[in-house]
Amino acid sequence: MDEQLPLFSTVPAAEAEPKTPSQTPAQPATSSRLSAGSSLTAGILAWREHLEKERSPANTIKAFTGDLNLAAQFIGAFKAIGQVTTRDLDNWLEWQRVSKKCSPKSYARRVTSLKSFFRWLQQSGALPADPAATLIQQSVLSPLPEILAEPEIQAALAAGEAMRQAEKPDPRPYVLFTLLLNTGLKKGECLALVPNHVDLSDPAEPVLWVRYPDPRHRYKERKLRLDRGWVPAYKDYLAQYDPRDKLFPWSPRRLEYLLEDLGKAAGLRKHISFDMCRWTCAVRDVRAGLDETQIRQKLGLSKIQWREIGMKLDKLAGPAL
Repeated sequence: MDEQLPLFSTVPAAEAEPKTPSQTPAQPATSSRLSAGSSLTAGILAWREHLEKERSPANTIKAFTGDLNLAAQFIGAFKAIGQVTTRDLDNWLEWQRVSKKCSPKSYARRVTSLKSFFRWLQQSGALPADPAATLIQQSVLSPLPEILAEPEIQAALAAGEAMRQAEKPDPRPYVLFTLLLNTGLKKGECLALVPNHVDLSDPAEPVLWVRYPDPRHRYKERKLRLDRGWVPAYKDYLAQYDPRDKLFPWSPRRLEYLLEDLGKAAGLRKHISFDMCRWTCAVRDVRAGLDETQIRQKLGLSKIQWREIGMKLDKLAGPAL
């Protein structure tokens, strides 16, 4: 089965990252210590060190280095990087295609891994020429995600407001849906929110702070502007449920049910989900005229992650639905 790109997630990991060869050098080489005579193994270790210093996502590092280790097994782990030819790389890619060792999506990523690695080797001065420069990159996109059309959004908002104002009021579906629709939060980010991440100190400009405890994910941290119209419903929610440790102190499945119930109440055939809300938020931002840097930063995406996401958004954001 072909790999599916997780929602705005990191690059998918390679199917099987090989074990490090037994003759691994004692010290990982840095780019300054690499030369054309350095082994592929040394080059890959230095590349991994570089990606870590650049604070690349952990899954991206695992995927890229996993791809390169697979290539090294085929070409020769201790072959000098200066002796690796374009034909060596083409032979490995052809073997990947013929033997069907990976899905089309993984194949496209492996081409990207090779091109990124050897371009870095050349730019760092370890190689005089880039043997991967002429490799043909064939983009393989996973299917377009489903989003909410504007009439469906309005129907869901009306249903959420009715649930909030009912005889036995429940503001949770409205508060959760509108928060996701306006911020594009991922499910994990939503579950990690605590009450003090919502800053209402300036009534004219309420904001949400998205935090990450792991330093490797600091680039995803961001400050998001909230819709002032959301604040009264949020205050109702606080008064009724008084959340302490977590802003939404329920299981992931319970929150998914709240969104599904909202869709049913609105009479929608689509099943509202975190994924659908995130994509819908991004498409609305495109249509509102935000540039790609603003949208990428709002969603907490790296430039690598944006490559496929941006292409999908361009298609999804065509004429307003």
